[in-house]
Amino acid sequence: MPNTRYCALITGGAGFIGSSLAEAWLHRDPQVFLVLVDNLRTGSKKNLPDFARDRWRFLKVDVNRYEEIAPVFFRFQPRIVVHCAALVGVERTLAHPLEVLQDTRGIEHIARLSALTQVERLFYTSSSEVYGEPVQLPLHEEDTPLNARLPYAVVKVYGETVFRTYQEEYGLPVTIFRLFNTYGPRQSPDFVISRFLQAALRGEPITIYGDGKQTRTFCYIDDVVEFFFRCLETPETQNQVYNVGSDQEITILQLAKTIRRLTQSTSPIVFLPPRARGEISHRRPDNRKMRHLLGRPLTPLEEGIRKILQIWNHVPQRQQRETPAIPRQ
Repeated sequence: MPNTRYCALITGGAGFIGSSLAEAWLHRDPQVFLVLVDNLRTGSKKNLPDFARDRWRFLKVDVNRYEEIAPVFFRFQPRIVVHCAALVGVERTLAHPLEVLQDTRGIEHIARLSALTQVERLFYTSSSEVYGEPVQLPLHEEDTPLNARLPYAVVKVYGETVFRTYQEEYGLPVTIFRLFNTYGPRQSPDFVISRFLQAALRGEPITIYGDGKQTRTFCYIDDVVEFFFRCLETPETQNQVYNVGSDQEITILQLAKTIRRLTQSTSPIVFLPPRARGEISHRRPDNRKMRHLLGRPLTPLEEGIRKILQIWNHVPQRQQRETPAIPRQ
């Protein structure tokens, strides 16, 4: 890590991944000054750090608007940029496809401004969605064709293309993370583990789209954050693409039963009709590159779920009241 004070910019800094990274960064490096920008469309100020207030700044900024994000680059001159900002959540992205496509503007703005201000490292959080319905398993960074079709997935592929092009044209050093179902205590109930957990804890039905035989892998947020720092500290990770996720598959039905057992819940499991769009049958990454750099096993799923439950049991009452309600099906 740099040994003199430096600035880093995290877009989507009030979101689940961006805020988790920010908190760890402030703990890890006393020399960093973080600029966290977010339009608060899906992020929340309650995710922002509650310590080291002289070493971070939050700005309500929409990266899709050049006139809002450009002054941030010119004022703070960040040496490192982590682009996490995006409209997320399966239901939300399916319901608002045109809004999803607006994120292409933010991608272009971040790439252009990073090159213009000579950013030293840029990290882009892409998604496993870029693979679409897989034609092979496990999914490999270089060998597996990208089969994106839905707007969210297409935008992520476009982002990868834009940042790679800027690397080739301007030498912008880019590292791309294809995230596979990251989960953790700050994740909103737009995502399956948080939704299942909150339903189980409230004794409400745990709802599954389809028959529950579709499989996923899940990666605890601490593993993702630690992997980011390994990449930051390793120059050879520049201009590389990494699958960031576990390779241990579980069916959605097994996940629901596991959560019900760990929470000692009596919630019924209710099956809903399959989604008309956006449901991938199976997804499992080839994560050898990640595991080699991380140098340790990933957090087992049940251990990660227990960590969430332990943290939720100790959050202040204010935060408990602010926990978003589970959307009605």
